[in-house]
Amino acid sequence: MTTEQAILNLLGIASSARQVVSGEEQVVKEVRGQSAKLVILSTDASKNTQKKLRDKCNSFDVELHEFSTRDALGHATGRENRVSLAIMDKGFAKKLSELFSQLEA
Repeated sequence: MTTEQAILNLLGIASSARQVVSGEEQVVKEVRGQSAKLVILSTDASKNTQKKLRDKCNSFDVELHEFSTRDALGHATGRENRVSLAIMDKGFAKKLSELFSQLEA
């Protein structure tokens, strides 16, 4: 299994466990409330959305990764297109963070 596939699988598990929040406004709200442990932004998000989420994550010191397409993120979480996802659980965030560092290595 590729690292990309492992990330998408883990997103599916986290989503089933109700530890994923999606949608720009909800994600921003969770980052602001400091409940989001990690944010994933699709690579095909609009420039406006990218800037807004990058700025928010920087302000509140939340790890952010750009990964995959809105279609793949939606599919992984069992929904329609998803541009942004916030991971609410420390354990899932830690594992995803490790997978992202493998991906970026």
